[in-house]
Amino acid sequence: MKPIFVRGISQQFRLTLAIILSVVLLIANDRLEPLRQSISSVLSPLQYLANVPGVMLDWSADSIATRNMLAIQNKELMRQQLLMSERLQRFEHLRQENERLRALLGSPVHMDSRKVVAEVMEVASDPFRHYVVLNHGARTGVFVGQSVVDAKGVVGQVVEVSELTSRVLLLTDTSHGIPVRITRNDVRAIAQGTGDIDEIELRHVAKSTDVKVGDLLVTSGLGKRFPEGYPVARVMNISRDAGQSYSVISAQPLAALDRIRYVLLIWPDEDLESLKPTLVSDIPPLEADAELVTDTEVSQ
Repeated sequence: MKPIFVRGISQQFRLTLAIILSVVLLIANDRLEPLRQSISSVLSPLQYLANVPGVMLDWSADSIATRNMLAIQNKELMRQQLLMSERLQRFEHLRQENERLRALLGSPVHMDSRKVVAEVMEVASDPFRHYVVLNHGARTGVFVGQSVVDAKGVVGQVVEVSELTSRVLLLTDTSHGIPVRITRNDVRAIAQGTGDIDEIELRHVAKSTDVKVGDLLVTSGLGKRFPEGYPVARVMNISRDAGQSYSVISAQPLAALDRIRYVLLIWPDEDLESLKPTLVSDIPPLEADAELVTDTEVSQ
């Protein structure tokens, strides 16, 4: 006769086994990175297949749009085009004036960098990690540490690349930091993610620092990770508690991180390398040797 209650594996054994597996995975984490990238490359087609229903729904919604709706959208786009054309003309004037000022100051000109439009395929389901997956990878030239922006401001940076996709860590993630400066007075600081999708904070800012609510934060270019001048966030709250050594400053990202659909991948300026000054040690000593030989022959 079989017993009604069969004793299974003890809880202590399960706990011990889980601890051993956790320690093994922590030790072998770096060694598993190539395997993780290979698995990500293999699963990339599945991500494309999972994205097909959304694409089909968007295509269906666009197909059933009425003539009246298309006419309204066309009129609105024409209005925006006129506004953008007028703004572009003013920007062209400012660009020419900027070039003249840079020529007077002897400052190098920042060339237009390469940009590629990417679509968001997946959003992190983990509430403690803020990242998205894009439909461009190593085949397009995407690299780890690459800057990502949208139409309003900085989104984050690439932290993982496979053959066809890439993972972008959003600037609100707790592990993300970005050097910024205030456009009003050029005060520099580090903006750190808080874990909230609509908030970042400036850390280690002295209480006497001139920071006001509404100040615009842009990338400072320090660290050479993010290009200089891209909008990041706007200061929303400042707390100067007497019991704390630094101010508590919170800001709201300008990028719509909770509903981004398309982003821009930005490559660094390749022409900046050619503008570096030539060091004296890099000059070959051929001319000096030639002058030395000539002086010797003349003296003889």
